[in-house]
Amino acid sequence: MTPRTTLIDCDPGTDDAIALWLALASPELDVRLVTVAGGNVGLAATTANARAIIGLTGRAIPVVAGAERSLMAPFRSETAVHGEDGLGGVRLPEGPPLSPGIAADAIRGLLRAAPAASVTVIGLGPVTNLALAFATEPALVDRVAEVVLMSGAWSEGNITPAAEFNAWNDPEALAILLGLGCRLTMATLDLTAQAFVTPAVVAALAARPGGACWQATLAILRALPPSRRMGFRGFPLHDPCAVAWLLAPGLFGARDAQAEMDCSPGPGRGRTVIDRWQRLGRPPNLNLLETLDAPGFFDLLAARIAGLP
Repeated sequence: MTPRTTLIDCDPGTDDAIALWLALASPELDVRLVTVAGGNVGLAATTANARAIIGLTGRAIPVVAGAERSLMAPFRSETAVHGEDGLGGVRLPEGPPLSPGIAADAIRGLLRAAPAASVTVIGLGPVTNLALAFATEPALVDRVAEVVLMSGAWSEGNITPAAEFNAWNDPEALAILLGLGCRLTMATLDLTAQAFVTPAVVAALAARPGGACWQATLAILRALPPSRRMGFRGFPLHDPCAVAWLLAPGLFGARDAQAEMDCSPGPGRGRTVIDRWQRLGRPPNLNLLETLDAPGFFDLLAARIAGLP
């Protein structure tokens, strides 16, 4: 098996941390670049967290800082979920320094040097960095094999009644990604709700031994607050679902769909209007993940991350 050349754009963030460890633990992915935006807790914290997350693995992967705000407005942080530091108070050793440059430039540089249809792009936060890269050099979409995003919802949002957090934080950027014309897969809130973490799930995962990355994963899972949206019974683990799709697509059910963004200034701003049943008759632009084998997902997560240092 030839590993996929991969770049990850993120805003760590508790679930971003677990997604990054899952990606770095998986031989299917050759992660060449990690770019970072503000989002979950602001750029200073998200870049420090990305450095620490990668540093804990012992890998030497460039981390490049990017957007401090969306295309149109400041990002809104979500410290109630991720804590003031973004990792739920879980302390990691400081990681290697940031690589020089700006995220959008680094993304374009990686894509320019790549063969056609060879790079897998994973987006785990507001996609501002990715939108800036493709909007300023749209021909580079030919180098993309697949874009996989954790974003959006076809039903209710989690930051407003209409919108999911990542999509709401930069809907104009997500509109650019949805219009690229390449293969684009999306793990929405409706999908990630099935990766539902309860105290029983954490207890079962904790029975597996592992290194520092696995112990940090367990500490993060213990630190995350239960979701009011889920009746305080537990919480969904969003971002690792996007990575898991690339590792074990058999865990998912998916369908072709058409999606567009509500970029209006009203209460619908940030809604991903997803046509799952071709009611509008428009060509699909999305591979929509709909169902998840949750036990298989948690088994994959544990087996991979527990093998890291």
